[in-house]
Amino acid sequence: MNNSLIQLLVLAGIAVFLILKLRSVLGTREGFEKPPVPLDDVRPRARKGLEVVDGGPDSDIIDHVAADTPAARALAAMKAAEPGFSVNTFLQGARGAYEMILMAFEKGDLEKVRTFLSADVEHSFDEAIRAREVEGLSVEANFVGLRELVLHDATFDATTKTAEIAVRYVGELTSVVRNKAGEIVEGSATEVKKQRDIWTYARRMGVDDPNWQLVATGD
Repeated sequence: MNNSLIQLLVLAGIAVFLILKLRSVLGTREGFEKPPVPLDDVRPRARKGLEVVDGGPDSDIIDHVAADTPAARALAAMKAAEPGFSVNTFLQGARGAYEMILMAFEKGDLEKVRTFLSADVEHSFDEAIRAREVEGLSVEANFVGLRELVLHDATFDATTKTAEIAVRYVGELTSVVRNKAGEIVEGSATEVKKQRDIWTYARRMGVDDPNWQLVATGD
């Protein structure tokens, strides 16, 4: 077995290890192709929630979760703590935040998104990025669009007024991993992959800072 073949096998092994590590930080990917979907603004913008008509359910809530569930009650408590909170507007912000944070991670540059990351998530992302750099691997990624965005769960701590909302995403992107020599060791520049994630955002309701922070990632 010549040296070139041995080096190739070692690089392939490293790539597999790092890909498994990255999947533990972000979600899983599957092949699927679909035209791009336009994204909205990144930051959630506060506006007055939809009024409840004649004592009926709040459509801003039940459009996203079933009525009289723990998640629906948590969202209602968030609105009571901060009357300007809107679920629809939050999800618009979560749509843009997903692309912005995901692409920052893929490109290995978190500086513009650190304010949107909790300390634990920031540490986890930094660790994965450093592991890539140590092995001389680089990622070329292009965000195609979102195929799905769904409010997955919601909780509210009445004592601290801390709200947490989990969002389930199915994103689409192309991604290529290259070694130091510029050779592709994983992915394709033309094949669109599905990226499945459940991201949880948190924020204290009623405070001046309108930004939510990403506090957990999974799939």
